[in-house]
Amino acid sequence: MLMRTDPFRELDRLTQQFLGDSGTWSRPAQMPLDACRVGDEYVISFDLPGVRPDAIDIDVERNMLTVRAERRPRHEGDDVKWELSERPLGVFSRQVMLSDTLDPEGISAAYDAGVLTLRIPIAEKAKPRRIAISHNGDRKEINA
Repeated sequence: MLMRTDPFRELDRLTQQFLGDSGTWSRPAQMPLDACRVGDEYVISFDLPGVRPDAIDIDVERNMLTVRAERRPRHEGDDVKWELSERPLGVFSRQVMLSDTLDPEGISAAYDAGVLTLRIPIAEKAKPRRIAISHNGDRKEINA
């Protein structure tokens, strides 16, 4: 289970979009994400179009997952004169609190077509298991 950490994040996103505020390392802009459960793992996908894989940092400290990325300006050469530039540049960050039922040691990451996908397995201790019950010398298993 994932837990939202900032109830005002959507308001901040709209304010940044309206004011044209791009992120800096001290105050990064947010990146959109989708999260779902697939079988015995959670899958989180972050939109990071135009970000090079080496400009993405993923950290887990205790149960806090932090993804930071930087979209840098493209250098086309000295003779290029930009007519329009609407894609945001700068630093993007997102933090997600992971519940104790997830295994942060087993996180895997893949980056394809501008989407960073993290797969977080459910911890063995959180999976359903059978518990044996003994009764008058008989042994019977039930689901827990």
